[in-house]
Amino acid sequence: MTVYDAVVLAGGAARRLGGADKPAVRVGGRSLLDRVLGACGGAARTVVVGPRRPTVRPVIWAREEPPGGGPLAGLAAGLRHVRAERVLVLSADLPFLGEDAVRALLAGLEGAGAGAEGVVVVDGDGREQPLVGAYRSEPLLRELGLLVAEHGTLGGLPLRLLTTELELGRLHHPTASFDCDTWEDIGTARARIRDDGSVLDEWIAAVKAELGIELDVDTVGLLDLARDAAHGVARPAAPLTTFLVGYAAAQRGGGPEAVAEAARKAVALAARWAEETRSPDEAS
Repeated sequence: MTVYDAVVLAGGAARRLGGADKPAVRVGGRSLLDRVLGACGGAARTVVVGPRRPTVRPVIWAREEPPGGGPLAGLAAGLRHVRAERVLVLSADLPFLGEDAVRALLAGLEGAGAGAEGVVVVDGDGREQPLVGAYRSEPLLRELGLLVAEHGTLGGLPLRLLTTELELGRLHHPTASFDCDTWEDIGTARARIRDDGSVLDEWIAAVKAELGIELDVDTVGLLDLARDAAHGVARPAAPLTTFLVGYAAAQRGGGPEAVAEAARKAVALAARWAEETRSPDEAS
């Protein structure tokens, strides 16, 4: 498994949001920052550059100099706390960044050969998104040092001064690069997660984050159990049964196997219960 650290840039004035605290804006019941932190949960160290705020998991906090000095100043502040040879660099406004994109970025960096210094996501218009990327730490530190030597400061410098000096690979990903710069973007993100095709996955992810649990949920199996309980027993039996399955699994140490075993027993019970309600002719 690739060892990496993560730097999340969570500063900035968010002028197009009227000065709102953008990382704290919620999409799907979770702040934008927490959604990004969930995607990079495998990092050995996670550094968030910006004002301190509540987060879903512990992080290292850093501030750029000067405050509001832009992405290069923020990146330099974050890299001071990085220890791994590979670092994930992310903005804090990526509602659809997931663990799959993080894995793809890291795998792309590993597979690109010794000459590659980073891999960045490319959006639907073919534009590179350097704040959705995986990099080798040493080249970032090298080029930031050269920029300081040339300009005297990193404050206010554009990000392209760094990226044009790096050998970068590109990763096309359909959703990871979507960022929220305006309230219209926020509205689009909130509407998208309520689409029928993803609303259950989004809801389960939000509940797991809120409860602080890590568990692969067999959504289909539990929905089938709820259906069997509702149809074979009574409608209120559905939520009560799934709750009891979760409680039983927790009593047995938790984990996917415990949930699957408890669900199997409950499904069998619901089938036996329903069998008794049928007429002898139907049951035969």
